[in-house]
Amino acid sequence: MTVSGTNFGKAAEDYGTFRAGFPESIFDRLAAFNIGLPDHTVIDLGTGTGTLARGFALRGSKVIGVDPDPRMIGEAKKLDRQNKVSIRYVEARAESTGLDSSAADVVTAGQCWHWFDQPRAIAEVIRLLKPGGKLVIANFDWLPLAGNVVEATEALIMQYNPDWQFGGGVGMYPQYLPVLSGAGIQDIQTFSYDMDVPYSPEAWRGRIRASAGVAALSAAAARKFDTGLKELLSARFPSSVLAVPHRVFAIVAEAANK
Repeated sequence: MTVSGTNFGKAAEDYGTFRAGFPESIFDRLAAFNIGLPDHTVIDLGTGTGTLARGFALRGSKVIGVDPDPRMIGEAKKLDRQNKVSIRYVEARAESTGLDSSAADVVTAGQCWHWFDQPRAIAEVIRLLKPGGKLVIANFDWLPLAGNVVEATEALIMQYNPDWQFGGGVGMYPQYLPVLSGAGIQDIQTFSYDMDVPYSPEAWRGRIRASAGVAALSAAAARKFDTGLKELLSARFPSSVLAVPHRVFAIVAEAANK
């Protein structure tokens, strides 16, 4: 995905290798909403390397992943082969997928809704969903707590990229709700829960190279940042395993009758 000067495609390999996909538990939670069942067609917008798409495919859903960056789709296909699943990919933007109307039981957007032109994306979601179909907007965010590795890493990102706007997050997105309800989305529900994700120091560095704040840097600046992060981890967090706190947050909703 290439949005607002952030080129995730150039970090596609790090993205696929090091970014923790959504945990298994989110698919169990969504199944309780009758989402992602074996007979469902799921369209995953902004699929990236397919972390949500692949989870649904592994549970038997027919899945179409949509992303504008062919490098991300290439990485997704490689991961699909490793996991022995088949997903159809479409190179397109979330706001204009080119897919058939009323094609999906479920439309999802994982870790990407903030990049979209939201009114246009909502209109496309409504067009794509079958009557009674569900929209899922999901995030799986690290949590910068006082003194932890996330807080220290975010401070270093800001040194290299002062324009980065995603630091200090709490992993909750109530600001999406009024826009959704005002555009024909109804029966909106949310859920959230916290968990630690283990990273080795090398994996954490790879994860951060694939983040928006670092993907926006020049290649030279990104290398310098990575060296700085390696030194920071060695000096302040000298552990072979970093327990990084994360929060799952999801919105589940339906489109109003067409």
